[in-house]
Amino acid sequence: MNRINQLFETKSENILSIYFTAGHPELSNIAELIQLLEESGVDMIEIGMPFSDPLADGPVIQQSSQKALANGMNIHLLFEQLKDIRKTVKIPLLLMGYLNPVMHFGVEKFCAECKKAGVDGVILPDLPMEEYEASYKKVFEENGLRFIFLISPQTSEARIHKIDSLSNGFIYMVSSSATTGATGSLSEAQLAYFNKVKSLKLKNPLVVGFGISNRENYLEVCKYANGAIIGSAFVRMLEKPGDWTVNTREFIKSIQ
Repeated sequence: MNRINQLFETKSENILSIYFTAGHPELSNIAELIQLLEESGVDMIEIGMPFSDPLADGPVIQQSSQKALANGMNIHLLFEQLKDIRKTVKIPLLLMGYLNPVMHFGVEKFCAECKKAGVDGVILPDLPMEEYEASYKKVFEENGLRFIFLISPQTSEARIHKIDSLSNGFIYMVSSSATTGATGSLSEAQLAYFNKVKSLKLKNPLVVGFGISNRENYLEVCKYANGAIIGSAFVRMLEKPGDWTVNTREFIKSIQ
C-alpha cells in the first residue's frame, strides 16, 4: 500500500507535513534533513523541486529556489540524493514543483525515478486536472504515485467533487488565494471556506497549506482538516544562524 494511504489509515487528525526546498540552504543535506524530520515526529514531508518561475510560491520559497538552483540542484541530482532514502526513512515523501522541469526531464522517466526512489506522491500546481486525467493519470498510477490536487476558496463545488473522484491520496486545501507565506490569524472568510469544504463529506482526507506558520495556526486548521503543511516558516527557519539540526528539532517541537 502507498505510504500516504497507510498514514491516513492509521492517523486521521493533526497530521503534520513539512515542506523544504531541495538544495537549500545546502546542496547535500537532503537525506540528513529528511531523517531528522522523521525522528522529530513529522508525519509527511514535501520536497520542493526548485524552479526559476514558481508561480504559487511567495518570496521566502522563491528565494530558496533561487538559492538551490545557484547551489546546483536539479531533478537528476535530487533523485541521486534520494536513492537510498528508504533504507532509513518510513514516512511518506512527496515531490512538489512545476510541470516545466518535469516535462523537460520526461514525465515517464520522472515517474519511474519516483517509484525507484520510494517517492509516494507528486504535487504539480500548474498541471490542470483535465490535462492530468487525459494525458498523465495512467503513468502516475502505473508507478504507484498519488497525484495531489490543490483546491482554493475559488474552486467550485462541482470541481472539488471532480478532484475528489480523481484523487486517491489526499486533497491539498490552499488556505487562501494568495501565494505561499506565513500569515497571521485565520480570517472569517477562511474559516467559512474550511467549513464549506468540510461539509462536502469528501472521500479523500484534507490537508491545509499556505499561511500555516505556528502551533496556533496548525491546531486551528486541524479542526477543519486532517492535517496541515508548514512550508515558508520552516524554510525561513533553516536560514537562521546556528546548528540547523538543533533549530529543526526545536521548530518541530514548537508546532506539535
